[in-house]
Amino acid sequence: MTFSTNQLRNSIQRGDCIEVMQAIPSRSVDFILTDPPYLVRYKCRDGRSIMNDDNAEWLEPAAHEMYRVLNRDSLCVSFYGWTQTDRFIAAWRSAGFRIVGHIVFRKRYASAKRFVSYTHESAYVLAKGRPALPEHPPADVIDFPYSGNRLHPTQKPVMALMPLITAFCPEGGLVLDPFCGSGSTLVAARQAGCDYLGIELDHRYHRIAARRLAA
Repeated sequence: MTFSTNQLRNSIQRGDCIEVMQAIPSRSVDFILTDPPYLVRYKCRDGRSIMNDDNAEWLEPAAHEMYRVLNRDSLCVSFYGWTQTDRFIAAWRSAGFRIVGHIVFRKRYASAKRFVSYTHESAYVLAKGRPALPEHPPADVIDFPYSGNRLHPTQKPVMALMPLITAFCPEGGLVLDPFCGSGSTLVAARQAGCDYLGIELDHRYHRIAARRLAA
């Protein structure tokens, strides 16, 4: 089964992102912004966890599908787990992406403390082809308001995602998040005047994202 781009615009698909992306035509999305599992077996204080955070079998095939469905000369921004940086970079490069930037999201709180206090998240900016430089490039350090993680164990704040969409996606373009969780990327895309396509494997968070976008 193959979806047309119009069928997918402003929708949230439930399922394995690799399988769903395989049904999407090549070069049909304008920007990818995603927060995949970090491969760290994360469990938050209330016991919630992330599906497929305990294995990397999905990482390389997902990167290849992301590259395929992304339009020519376009960008992807992906969060990643810093302890698994080498695995993420290897998967992105295997798919064909070039690293063209790095973003630090600065927190006002520590999410954990070990040898250091963890007060930031990170994402790489990945290029397919030769994207044009944005008219107003976002800063490479962005403040990261606390979302409270009420809707998802690693819920990203919409306000931290908005500058990336406005800089890297054309107005009215299609933003894809293949690991959309509770839908923060999709909300940010809609607020930025773009269409969205979310994919989520976990039925709990798919339902939350759908309710959030319907509100």
